[in-house]
Amino acid sequence: MSSNALGGQSSGAPDKAENRRLIWCVEDDSSIRDIEVYALRSTGFDAVGFEDGSVFWSELTSPKSRRPELVVLDVMLPGTDGIELLKRMKASEALSSIPVVMATARGAEYDKIEGLDLGADYYLAKPFGVMELVSCVKAVLRRCAPKKTGNVLRHGGLVVSLDEHTVSADGMRIELTYKEFELLKLFMSHPGIAFTRDQLMERVWGIDYLGETRTIDMHIRTLRQKLGEYGGLIETVRGVGYRLEAKQ
Repeated sequence: MSSNALGGQSSGAPDKAENRRLIWCVEDDSSIRDIEVYALRSTGFDAVGFEDGSVFWSELTSPKSRRPELVVLDVMLPGTDGIELLKRMKASEALSSIPVVMATARGAEYDKIEGLDLGADYYLAKPFGVMELVSCVKAVLRRCAPKKTGNVLRHGGLVVSLDEHTVSADGMRIELTYKEFELLKLFMSHPGIAFTRDQLMERVWGIDYLGETRTIDMHIRTLRQKLGEYGGLIETVRGVGYRLEAKQ
């Protein structure tokens, strides 16, 4: 994360920060921003604060950044305001699925309506309490969670049945090893989210990443081969790791 991202990830937490859901807070008032970040971290999230839209957008579009699972975005920002940033996010295929909670001044009805029309998932009227913020974030994350029908994940013609532990592409069964299946399940549960190698090692293998990339890269390579034309959906993010293409 850039040094310009204020309120960086905390240290000394009992669990690794990358294992917690990441929330970004864009707010030019440092006192409000610090309270937002502190409240979210205190309730089990990882949180990072940004003081203006330019720094936020630079980090959001950087291939080396860990993408947030939700953004709390103030409308009134110096330079590029929140409405313009929301427009950019919703116009981007890679960013449009990230939920956005807009923070607006109380009584700013136009900002609220415009934000919701542009695709904001919720709005908070300032001043708001910290528990209201936390409850709102949790509610939006639940509502925007990947939709599963009968414990089935779908991406075009690629189908993963979690109950049957099977994978098919355009109706044809594909035989995967246990680790390959777990990798594909993780990617399809979080389309568009880039996972680092240490995240993949911990989530799929259940052990800390020790710097050896061969195991992960080998499994990704064989998984791509077995998926055939759908193997291209698993993208390499240079300097970061791997992700599943957000949309076809």
